[in-house]
Amino acid sequence: MDTSDPNPGDFGQLERRDGHVLVTYTRRFPHPPGTVWQALPEPDQLGAWFPTTIEGERAAGAPLHFGFRNNEALPFDGEMLVYEPPSSMTLRWGDEVLRFEVEEDASGCVLTLTVAFDEIGKGARDGAGWHACLDLLGESVAGRDAAGSSADRWKVVHPIYVARFGPEASTIGPPEETERVHGSADRDREVT
Repeated sequence: MDTSDPNPGDFGQLERRDGHVLVTYTRRFPHPPGTVWQALPEPDQLGAWFPTTIEGERAAGAPLHFGFRNNEALPFDGEMLVYEPPSSMTLRWGDEVLRFEVEEDASGCVLTLTVAFDEIGKGARDGAGWHACLDLLGESVAGRDAAGSSADRWKVVHPIYVARFGPEASTIGPPEETERVHGSADRDREVT
């Protein structure tokens, strides 16, 4: 994974809507929709890109349980809100809502991820995190092993998200548990 030259089109877009903060990503893949879709709900593929495990039935209304593979933080619960294979999946991931939509296009497919949350201050932090996850997803569906980790990629793109989203969306840094496990590029820098 080349972390030196991020593609500007891959960055999430921040907006506020109906009292929530939304970060929306649009990623194009040169793969059939089914290839990308399988990487979203399948436990054996999630480990390559998603930050947690997902335990629970893949069905609308099903309770879910999420756990961090390296114990960076405590496990938490959620719910599958929408599950419509092979095009749409929405889940409550703790206090966030993640909506994945896969659509066919002329060159393969487009994945749209919309992350909804309430705390504007974590916009740059979480924006960079989901960006890194989607980079890893791209490597995984292409059949390549990702060079580096999501934490390495986060360190590259986080300053870009801070600049793009502005100071109001950059007041909350990485969770303490993540800093302890992975370190932080911004540990000694106050974000203004």
